[in-house]
Formats: sequence, C-alpha cells, structure tokens
Amino acid sequence: MSHYDTAHIEIKSSAEIEIMRIGGQILDEILIDLMNRVEVGITTWDLEARARQIFREKKVEPAFLGYKNFPAALCTSINEEVVHGIPSPKKFLRAGDLLKIDAGLCYEGFYVDAARTVGVGELDDVSLKLKDVAFCALDRGIQAARCGNRLGDISNAIQREVEAAGFSVVREYTGHGIGRKLHESPQVPNFGPPNSGPRLKPGMVFALEPMVNAGSWETRVLNDEWTVITADGKRSSHAEQTIVVTENGPEILTRLQI
Repeated sequence: MSHYDTAHIEIKSSAEIEIMRIGGQILDEILIDLMNRVEVGITTWDLEARARQIFREKKVEPAFLGYKNFPAALCTSINEEVVHGIPSPKKFLRAGDLLKIDAGLCYEGFYVDAARTVGVGELDDVSLKLKDVAFCALDRGIQAARCGNRLGDISNAIQREVEAAGFSVVREYTGHGIGRKLHESPQVPNFGPPNSGPRLKPGMVFALEPMVNAGSWETRVLNDEWTVITADGKRSSHAEQTIVVTENGPEILTRLQI
C-alpha cells in the first residue's frame, strides 16, 4: 500500500506562485524577528504576542489562529514537544532548551508555512545535532523536489539523512501540499521508499517538514489535545519550508530573497 494519497495535486500558476513568494518572504521576516528574541527567561507567550503584533503591522492573517480551534498564531514546542505546542505565559524558556517555532500566514488568499528550531543559549551535543540534522534532512528533501522525480524521492531523502545520523523521523505527522488552503493534497511523509508516489511537475507547491526525534519515532498527544510529544520523552527538532517545484529545480518560497 502506498504512503501517498492519490488525490489531485493542484498546479499553481506563475501569478499564484508570486503571491506565495511575497507571503513567504513576509513569513521568513517574522520568524527571523522571533528567533532573534529567543533568550533565557522570556515566555512562549512573549513570542506569541510579538508575532500577533507583526501580523497586524504587515496586514497578513495568521494561518494557525482559530484553525480547528487552535488558540494561537504560533506553535511553540520545547524539548520533547514535537509540534503543536501552545504558547503560554507560564512557559518560561530555560538555558539549554530546544525551541521549535512554527508559523503560517495567509497573504492575498494563499497560505505559506514554515518552522525553525532554535537553541536557548548553549545546547548540549545531542540537541545541537538534532537541530542541525532536521535542517540537513529538510535540505535533502528540497533537493529531491525536482521535475521527473516522484514524491517518494523527497520522503526517502529525508528519512535517509535522519537515520544516517542515528535519529528517527516522526511518522504520524507529515508535510503537505499548500496554497489556497493551509493543508492541501498530497500528504508528504518523511519516510518511505524512493521512486514511489506521484511524479513531480512544475507548479506543485509543498510544505516540507521533517520532525526528528532523538529516540523512537513514536509520539503521543497531551491532554490539551494539541501538543505532540515524543513517547519516550527524548528531545525532538523540526524544520519546515514552503517550496515550489520549477523546471529549474526547487525554489524555497519561505526564505528572504537577498
């Protein structure tokens, strides 16, 4: 049985991609601002408040706030929290914490989504490696997003990078198509066999997001019904970019074009 859904994958026009490119650069600016504010002693709600301020200033809509009743504009997940952590004035950042900041926005009717992992002060060796491997795995996945390849080539590239480092990829949560909706077809697992799934074509847009665990890939959800944590309590990292497949190779939309 294939890991990939067989629903139609929407092809975006050049005009639609340009809208997403602008939205993506705004989102990257927001994430850079938030990452620069991470320090010992602040709360995750401090980051949430700042994010809401920037969303207002830039006149863009936060994608997560109210999505399926999610109560915040950011997901802020610390240490063993994998994804979907809820910002709180009671959650203080401590030295050595591994913080994942996930955000999305809607600009002129199109969504973009991205996540970054950042250390609070100095990280231990495992946490530092986790952070680096998530971004390296994401890069491997992006490089596999080329015309003529298959969706499974992205998933397999991510999995191989993570497992070669001695870590595991989360299997219950995946990347996804994105555009007029925050989540579109197809799902993009972070594991699976190469040369499987739909053929990649120009104009396909995906949010790729490896979630990397130091221990087992298994997770569970806390009683808040949102926060996902590692089942074994070990740390996790997360990296995400919104990308488009082009005839000249993959382009990262959620990165400032400098």
